[in-house]
Amino acid sequence: MSTPFPFTAVVGQEDLRLALLLNAVSPAVGGVLVRGEKGTAKSTAVRALSVLLPEVAVVPGCRFSCDPAAPDPSCPDGPHEAGSGGMRPARMVELPVGASEDRLVGALDIERALAEGVKAFEPGLLADAHRGILYVDEVNLLHDHLVDLLLDAAAMGASYVEREGVSVRHASKFLLVGTMNPEEGELRPQLLDRFGLTVEVAASREPDQRVEVVRRRLAYDDDPAGFAARWADEESAVRQRIVAARELLPSVRLGDGALRQIAATCAAFEVDGMRADIVMARTATALAAWAGRTDVLAEDVRQAALLALPHRRRRNPFDAPGLDEDKLDETLEEFSGEGDEDPDPDGPGGGGGQPPSSDGPQADGGSGAQPEAGDGGEPQPSGAGSGEQSAARASEPFRTKVLSVPGLGDGAAGRRSRARTEHGRTTGARRPQGALTKLHLAATVQAAAPHQRARGRTGRGLVVRRDDLRQATREGREGNLVLFVVDASGSMAARQRMSAVKGAVLSLLLDAYQRRDKVGLVTFRGSAAEVALPPTSSVDAAAARLETLPTGGRTPLAAGLLRAHEVLRVERLRDPARRALVVVVTDGRATGGPEPVALAGRAARLFAADGVASVVVDCESGPVRLGLAGQLAGELDGTAVTLDELRADSIAGLVKDVQRRAA
Repeated sequence: MSTPFPFTAVVGQEDLRLALLLNAVSPAVGGVLVRGEKGTAKSTAVRALSVLLPEVAVVPGCRFSCDPAAPDPSCPDGPHEAGSGGMRPARMVELPVGASEDRLVGALDIERALAEGVKAFEPGLLADAHRGILYVDEVNLLHDHLVDLLLDAAAMGASYVEREGVSVRHASKFLLVGTMNPEEGELRPQLLDRFGLTVEVAASREPDQRVEVVRRRLAYDDDPAGFAARWADEESAVRQRIVAARELLPSVRLGDGALRQIAATCAAFEVDGMRADIVMARTATALAAWAGRTDVLAEDVRQAALLALPHRRRRNPFDAPGLDEDKLDETLEEFSGEGDEDPDPDGPGGGGGQPPSSDGPQADGGSGAQPEAGDGGEPQPSGAGSGEQSAARASEPFRTKVLSVPGLGDGAAGRRSRARTEHGRTTGARRPQGALTKLHLAATVQAAAPHQRARGRTGRGLVVRRDDLRQATREGREGNLVLFVVDASGSMAARQRMSAVKGAVLSLLLDAYQRRDKVGLVTFRGSAAEVALPPTSSVDAAAARLETLPTGGRTPLAAGLLRAHEVLRVERLRDPARRALVVVVTDGRATGGPEPVALAGRAARLFAADGVASVVVDCESGPVRLGLAGQLAGELDGTAVTLDELRADSIAGLVKDVQRRAA
């Protein structure tokens, strides 16, 4: 087993280390979601924490890590008698992004369950993580149904496996830690709320601290065991402090004054529901225990708010998590002095909001992992020249009509187009390819029934063989790649007009977020086109690029279409199952170069030849209309809609599916 990087050797990242330690002291806090750019010690700190957790007592031979002092009465390996057991280190279990449902919750042997009535159960990762850490790297890329199962288990402390009337339950209590890079897509707000604490991390911009990060990382890579040995005393001290804080936690008193501050803070920031209040109360209590105190102070409430509230204040997908600290201080000051008197802050254990410090230089936003090189520059618009105007602000977004890709796909789960999926309504049955995941009971019985006499059936039970099992085929919805091709030329440059266009694209981006799509953005103006945003799951990034999009110059429509066609070609190699929907936002004009209209027509026919679904959002305005956008839609073999028709409440209406026109 490899030697993990020492937790106390992580440079900086005080909020990250503190949030992890508070959950180690009190798992009831509800876990941690770590948001930040790549190379900021997210994974390093989580893996390092597992070494600090105290050992756990387990029932010998129990695959579900039952506590011998209080064994789970519903344990599939039970019943167990209370008594002494063995000790083992706390586990850290990693959930891969591509894991199956069976790998997460466990698998039930359906064949034995039907034929013998035996609950033969193979535990999953939720059982392995019981009484330890469950770590999900890139949790924002995890399939929605897996996230739902994961968070349900975390909330209930148990995992349930239900298959055709056969049920298995086992305890599953763990410290849930997720990491994510917001550039790759956001979690749904309701899922964000299920994480107790959230921490934003970023690499330090202080040269001295970055030097120390690199120095420690190189030393660790050269000799992991020797580097860990040099930090053994600090690691041991933190481990002992965790144990002491756990023992002190039941004695910590959360007085009425602190409770009023918590309630007033959550009300002032208008967070939804009561989960924030409960998480803040548990976090403040854990902070006091970590500091060695039995009373919760105002500073504990303040630190708890900074960790528990920012991610709960998002009102729409394009809002960045954050908290107004001045408003927080005003609220705490207004409700201070009510209820209990605070003990002496200079007494034992003061400064509960500080994690164990390392010997290296400290500054906000440091990292304990070697920084990764990245390109962080913003794309510069091509074709800048005469007539360029500053970026217009987008108008207010609106709810759009549903645009979907025709036919039946096999892409990633989402909410846009029809697809064959693991979840959805049952449409038929087939022989399983690999492990059986969704049994079609009627089809299985129908396949086994003709062979009962030949198999020697004498009793009431049905004799089922593996060849009889049938997998249910289901139809649900998939997410697509929505590629926006936006005309930013001079013909679109009227500020009121461009504001409406940006508002429409922003509305479609919001719709893409809600339907779990990937998005990309190609713009064209001047003399060329550019990929303003390669295909990504982050609609936030697309909205930010759209906001700063300048306009002006000629209209190289053909260049925009050709660049979009190349983007789709490359993306098809990366993700062949994900179908594309191309949304061209233009008035249909084409200028610049020889025969621009004919060239644009030839470029559009490439999409039609590849069978790519497309829609043209016609931005032409004025009393006299040339109908060029409609002609472009015909070349694309797609549909043209006006900005007004794009609205969900438009009386003109828009067909839900983007239908290809008959050849």
